Amino acid sequence: MAGPGDGRIAGYKLLESGTLVDFDILETKVEDSAGGDEAVVTIQLQMAGDEEMGESDAEWGAFGFIFALAVLSFNDARPRAYDDDYVKDDEFSLVDLFACLRYERGELRFSADYIRSRCVKTDIRVRPDGRVTVATRARGTAAAHWVNRMKGEKPLQSVE
Repeated sequence: MAGPGDGRIAGYKLLESGTLVDFDILETKVEDSAGGDEAVVTIQLQMAGDEEMGESDAEWGAFGFIFALAVLSFNDARPRAYDDDYVKDDEFSLVDLFACLRYERGELRFSADYIRSRCVKTDIRVRPDGRVTVATRARGTAAAHWVNRMKGEKPLQSVE
């Protein structure tokens, strides 16, 4: 029988596996939306793997990779207008992950709009060959920062 802290422990294990995935950033595209007031960011990634064996890190790391990016997206998300339901120290959970996750046309897909009043607006697609697309709407260029953090790069700091 599962205990009350098991979901959190499982989340930590997913975060661990997600941060172990080796990947390359292939392309980052920033476009204005149709209205011009919201940026649309699309980032193409490639997970590492053994090409000779036909294996990709997606086989063991896809769920954790999506979870880690979703956690960064959720934590960085701001409330919708002046919403009273917004909780500053809220955490993204496994329940949130599975509510937004589906397997469609051979791809593992995460799609989140608003989660508990946070403007998440993040889509992540992982293909069996390890190609990944991260797309955001109305989030500025935040997705590029999440990907860089996943690569282990430190975010830029202002110098005073």
